Amino acid sequence: MLVLGGTHPNEPSGFITAVALIECCQPTVGTLYVIPRANNSAFTCTDPQEAAPMNFTIDTQNGTRWFRFGSRATNPVDQWPDSEVYVHASSGQQLSGSETRNLNRAYPGRADGNLTEKIAYGITTLIQQEDIEITVDLHEASPEYTTVNAIVAHEDALELASIALWDVEDYMAITVEKSPTNLHGLTHRELGDYTDTLALLMETANASQGRLHGKIDSELVVSGKDKYYARAAKYGAVTVPYDETGISLSERCARHISCLVQFAEQYAFVGDGTSISLGSMPSYKDILTNGIGYYLADPQ
Repeated sequence: MLVLGGTHPNEPSGFITAVALIECCQPTVGTLYVIPRANNSAFTCTDPQEAAPMNFTIDTQNGTRWFRFGSRATNPVDQWPDSEVYVHASSGQQLSGSETRNLNRAYPGRADGNLTEKIAYGITTLIQQEDIEITVDLHEASPEYTTVNAIVAHEDALELASIALWDVEDYMAITVEKSPTNLHGLTHRELGDYTDTLALLMETANASQGRLHGKIDSELVVSGKDKYYARAAKYGAVTVPYDETGISLSERCARHISCLVQFAEQYAFVGDGTSISLGSMPSYKDILTNGIGYYLADPQ
């Protein structure tokens, strides 16, 4: 099983979940691969005109740790210029030139392509060479976005996603959506088409992602509290439940971790009989009670 965090480094629950897996997960059956900084270049910058912080902090049991808050796209210092129109190499699909540096529009990638395409190619090759059976790409989306608090699944992974949904919907609202066949370059489409992996992508609701928030700072990233989103929710302008308590980073990581555990546990019923177990991972309730920092290593 492969978990991708940091495809978009301005979506912190994805890479913080990946870090938590590295630091506290001890798989008992099968092999777990974790890439916490899938697009490492994008961690070295922020999106222009967003006034986003370069880092944010999380309290652990024995101190405070800081983490990078990055960009949705590869740093232009590493890959420039953007083309006027981005043409996806494998399909010929045309998108805005800014998507040239978006890792989640670059799959399956090219060995001789630009940096972003090479990263995608490397991940695709890893999946093929290691015969990885499940791949989960962890993301966040704005509270007003339509695909949020959701599992997006390649058609081959729909059964696994649906069974996992049954096990988590008692304590959190989540939906399963089928990967569009005509939208190319994304993990949940191309990794399912070009490899044998069951390709899944997860989205949680992050107030720092959208267009309706106030100042972006470490507090907003971690607490998820924003008075403008709370006000927008009262007018029906968001697609998820949102009030003055916000949607914290801990809650968002809890959603990711709970579903990852279920993907692993339920694979035995939908795969070739192979089992995967992530061992004793904290429950959704545990993470909400203790905070995600409780499960991270102490600062060095």
